[in-house]
Amino acid sequence: MSSQPAQPITAKPVMADVARLAGVSHQTVSRVINGSASIRPETKARVQQAIEELGYRPNTAARALVTRRSGIIGIVGTNSALYGPSSIQRSVQEAARAAGYFSSLVPLAEVTLETLRDALDHLARQSVEAIVMIAAQEDALAVVHSADAGLPLIVVEGDLSGRGLSVGVDQIGGARQATQHLIELGHRAIDHVAGPMNWTEAKGRCTGYEEAMRGAGLAPREFWEGDWTPARGYEIGRELVRRGEATAVFVANDQMAIGVLHAFAEASLSVPGDISVVGFDDIPEAGYLNPALTTVRQDFQAIGQRAIDLVMATLDGSTASVPLLPPQLIIRDSTAMHEEAL
Repeated sequence: MSSQPAQPITAKPVMADVARLAGVSHQTVSRVINGSASIRPETKARVQQAIEELGYRPNTAARALVTRRSGIIGIVGTNSALYGPSSIQRSVQEAARAAGYFSSLVPLAEVTLETLRDALDHLARQSVEAIVMIAAQEDALAVVHSADAGLPLIVVEGDLSGRGLSVGVDQIGGARQATQHLIELGHRAIDHVAGPMNWTEAKGRCTGYEEAMRGAGLAPREFWEGDWTPARGYEIGRELVRRGEATAVFVANDQMAIGVLHAFAEASLSVPGDISVVGFDDIPEAGYLNPALTTVRQDFQAIGQRAIDLVMATLDGSTASVPLLPPQLIIRDSTAMHEEAL
C-alpha cells in the first residue's frame, strides 16, 4: 500500500512577506496599511500590489491597538425595500469595504429620536470611527441635525442643500430636466405624480417640476401625492385616465410610473401616442418596460463612494463640503412630440 507524500502546508503570509516582495521595510508596510499620508504614491502602489499578490490580511485587532482606530464605519439605514434607499445602502457598504473598512449596519423600521439614539449608542459601543446616516425623510433629517453623535455624522440623500457633511443628488435639477424634456416636446398639460411629501426627495422633485413649468410660462398643475409604490401609481393613473386632461405626466419614481403605465394600458391609452410618461431613478427594469421608460438616472454607486470619501476626508481633518451629484435624463420610448406641436 503506497502512500502519497504529504502536501506542504502553505504558511499564512505575514507583514514581513509583504515587505520582502515590495522591497520596502516592515515599517513602510505598516504605514501604508494604517493610511499614513507620508508614503509616496509609487511606494504605496508597490505595497498594495504585494498585499494583493500574497493575499495578506492585516490583523485588525492589532491595527486598532496601534492606531487607536477601529476601521469600522457605522451605517444607519431603513428596512425599506424601495429601490433608491436600498441601492444607496448597498453602495455605501461596498465603498466602505473597498476602502478597507468594515461596516456595521443598523436598519430602522421607524426613524424617531428614540430609535436613532438607540442606533447611535449601539454603534458607539462598537467604537465606530464615523456614522453614515441615510436620511430620506424630513423627520429623519431633523433628528440627525439635533443628534449629538460625538463623532463624524454624514447625511446621505436627505439634505438637498449640498452643505456640510452631506452627500446626495440634485433632485430639483433632475426634476427640471424631466419636465423641461416634456415641455420641449410641445406638451403644456403636464401632470406630476409626486412621492410622499414627508420625503425630501419628493419635495425636491416637486419643486423642480414647478420651476420648469413656471420657467416656460406654464401654471404648475396640482400634483398627485403617491407613496412610491406601483399600486399607488396605478390608482393615480386610473384617475388621470378618468379626467383625461393631461398629455404628459412626470412621475417621481419609476416604481410608481410602472403602475401609471399599467393603468394607461388597461384603458387602451397609447404611450407615447396619447400621453407621454417620464419616471425617476432608472431602475434596472426601466429599459425593458413596454414602452421603455424615459427617466432620470441617479448614480447610486457614486453616492456611496462620495459618502465614504467624505468620511475619510473628515477623519483626516478636512471639512470641505461635497457638491450635489448631477442626475442624467435617459430618453427612451415613453415620450414623444405632442401632436399639436408636430
